[in-house]
Amino acid sequence: MKKLIAFALVMMMVLSVFGGALAADDGYLSVMLGTNVMSLDTHLATDGDSFEVIADCIDGLMQMDASGAAIPAIAESYDLSEDGKTYTFHLRDAQWANGTPVTANDFVFAWRRICELNGEYAFMFDTSVGCVKNADSILYEGADPATLGVSAPDAKTLVVELEVPVSFFPALMYFPTFYPINEAFYTSLEDGAYATGPDTFLSNGAFILEEYTPGAASFSLKKNEGYWDAARVQLPGLHYQVVTSSDNALSAFKAGQLDLVIISGNQVAAAEKDASLSSKLNVTGAGYLWYLSFSQTEKNAQGGMLANTNLRRAISYCLDRESFVEDFVMDGSIPTFTAVPPQFAASSTTGEDFSADQEMFKDLCDYDEDKAQEYFEKACEELGVSEFSFTMVFENNSGEEIIKVAQAIKESVEEVLPGIEIKLAPMTKAERLDKMQNDNFDIGLTRWGPDYADPMTYLGMWITDNSNNYGFWSNAEYDAIIADCTTGAYISDYDARWAAMYEAERLVLEDAVIAPLYTKANAKLVVDGVEGIEYHPVALNRVYKNAVKK
Repeated sequence: MKKLIAFALVMMMVLSVFGGALAADDGYLSVMLGTNVMSLDTHLATDGDSFEVIADCIDGLMQMDASGAAIPAIAESYDLSEDGKTYTFHLRDAQWANGTPVTANDFVFAWRRICELNGEYAFMFDTSVGCVKNADSILYEGADPATLGVSAPDAKTLVVELEVPVSFFPALMYFPTFYPINEAFYTSLEDGAYATGPDTFLSNGAFILEEYTPGAASFSLKKNEGYWDAARVQLPGLHYQVVTSSDNALSAFKAGQLDLVIISGNQVAAAEKDASLSSKLNVTGAGYLWYLSFSQTEKNAQGGMLANTNLRRAISYCLDRESFVEDFVMDGSIPTFTAVPPQFAASSTTGEDFSADQEMFKDLCDYDEDKAQEYFEKACEELGVSEFSFTMVFENNSGEEIIKVAQAIKESVEEVLPGIEIKLAPMTKAERLDKMQNDNFDIGLTRWGPDYADPMTYLGMWITDNSNNYGFWSNAEYDAIIADCTTGAYISDYDARWAAMYEAERLVLEDAVIAPLYTKANAKLVVDGVEGIEYHPVALNRVYKNAVKK
């Protein structure tokens, strides 16, 4: 009887979370999201879940194949000039969901718009990443967006001019920041209305929004029958459900509520021991690096105390990264001792993973209580203070393991360094982002996923005044190295560029700009009969164009 009551309570919890009844057998794939999708506007979206849904519905110039390589999408082909600085994309016959053709001007309009508005991801156009001609002057000097190096000689031809050659430029084109927007549709809407619901969002991709409101706990997409590659898409649609608890995710999967869930912590061990679940469990690299970011401005951290390098180093040495992944995350994630995580960026000359050697910088950020106390004593002497109280912001809706890791960080730092108090400030992801983006935090427990398969997707964050440099760290030597790697001396010498990026990474870790923690893996449960979902550690974690639900 006790077992029956317990099962009934679990089912009541599941049904209350997921709307009362099991989903209809409509052939849709029911998928778990870890966080709420706040925006489908490519100017405003900043997280992997939002990018996934945008990519479900919109095609860019290129798309990813199963291996992650860039292959044609809206661009049927492209030509590259001899100097490597001009791409001419030739567009295929494709249409928006309202029947109007997709044209080169749709890209021109979208790219100019995001640069004019200087969105969070507009930096991907500048000379730290995409190097699109005149992007820097538009973003940082207020130049006319019409001067951006993108033009449409005719409806089917898009010309992109770069400041310097960018070897991975075609791969950038599958990232949502570079997707098109139909200008006539956009301008027909009221200000701020774009991408807030099915009637204000226009698809040209595999799926169309069926139900959606910003921040909703559940929404759905249906197949776009007018998609240029509709014959390839076998799913009739997707049901998305936000689940922030691994326990709820496992319960929903067992109840047949969700076809694909991500679990962590004790639920992974439980699934491995369950004969009915173990065959459905699969672990793949997610690419995300979880780390601590430190505010170094006088506005925060007791008047900028965390601007002291030795204090940041002391905190980093308190962190037992192996324990975090083994005792709390428990999903295949790996402790990380580099500022660029492993498993996503490989050398084009050797094929070696950029961060395969996790011993290279380990002495700068390993768990070492003696070093923590040594650097803390130096910091106290330099600052003339021996007691500190910092607030750490973190997300309470991105999985239970994050809450546990945050608590473990607090306990570890306070135990090793009794002079430091860490106050925990759990909040939603949106609130945490708002605080960090607006310089209103001391320490942030945060993550970053690779937008493209090059170490610069991480190293570019710590350039002086970069929009993602939340700690406001500035180092002239670092800036010079990155400039040489993006627009200068090493742009055409791949191996020299690779070596220079290691030097830049060393500076980041020597100064403890961040304290790396672990590289995320996704432990997934997928129902029998679902095949063809593509998983990637870069840009788009999941792609459903080839998925089949039997």
